[in-house]
Amino acid sequence: MKKPQLVLLASFLAILCSGTTALNETYYANICPNLESLVQGAVRGMMSTTNIAAAATLRLFFHDCFVQGCDASILIENPNGDDERHNFDNQFLRAAGYNTVLAAKAAVDADPQCTNKVSCADIIALAARDAVFLSGGPTWKVELGRFDGKVSTASSVDLPGASENYDRLMSRFSVHNLTPTDMVALSGAHTLGATSCFHVNPRLYPTIDTTLDPGFASQLQGQCPAALNANIFIFFDNTVVTFDNDFFKQLQQKKGVLYSDEILYVDSRSQGIVDKFAANQADFFTAFVDAMKKLSRIGVKTAADGEIRKDCSFTN
Repeated sequence: MKKPQLVLLASFLAILCSGTTALNETYYANICPNLESLVQGAVRGMMSTTNIAAAATLRLFFHDCFVQGCDASILIENPNGDDERHNFDNQFLRAAGYNTVLAAKAAVDADPQCTNKVSCADIIALAARDAVFLSGGPTWKVELGRFDGKVSTASSVDLPGASENYDRLMSRFSVHNLTPTDMVALSGAHTLGATSCFHVNPRLYPTIDTTLDPGFASQLQGQCPAALNANIFIFFDNTVVTFDNDFFKQLQQKKGVLYSDEILYVDSRSQGIVDKFAANQADFFTAFVDAMKKLSRIGVKTAADGEIRKDCSFTN
């Protein structure tokens, strides 16, 4: 019979050989002990210069994780322009998100103990958490230890669309082992920021979408003219820089700006979840944290298939 110590050692070696990265909250405790304060300081600084920094950073994290996993491939710039950020679905991501992550990377690398030792993927995960917290939302311990991806292609991007129904949306989230509650909670990130008239106009012209409150539809028509101007942005709710549950209250009033948001209340399968979050912000915060932790584990790269990028915009 093998001794228990040998069994444990064998299991540990098997994990190492497989290249599996076990994410944990204290991954950088001895590598870069000031990591969290450095990232949060950078996020706070960017939020003080532009009110869209938090929303843009949070959106960047979602768009990264949903494509090839949480590997910072969204940040890569290919010489030929064939990268994720140049896919049409990512054209409405604001520069403030990229700039926030790059500012955090610069702050981390400026600490001699941390230089080139922290992945861009981990920095995005921390920055997204801080964007939520500094906007009045919940905070949580981020699991760390991701490596950065080495590949980014425009063709790999396939994100949930603004006009998709419940079944289509759920099929996308379930692929990543996310539940209906996770989907609704993550959609609640739209309590921050805005969307382009490009995504709103199809609900207004040539006829008004019946899932919209008529008065709200008229208001949107006043903001988004029939002659499309994709550079006009519409706020998702009434508290655009505060992370709260106002977004769900808007859905209850048929004032969801995107069809893919409003359908969460229209469809009976998710209506109860929306009602729960609208009635109790603490319930929303708890579900959001749980969903973000699950989201952050998607497609994690290891030392075997990833790297620690010296420059987040380019592979080493």
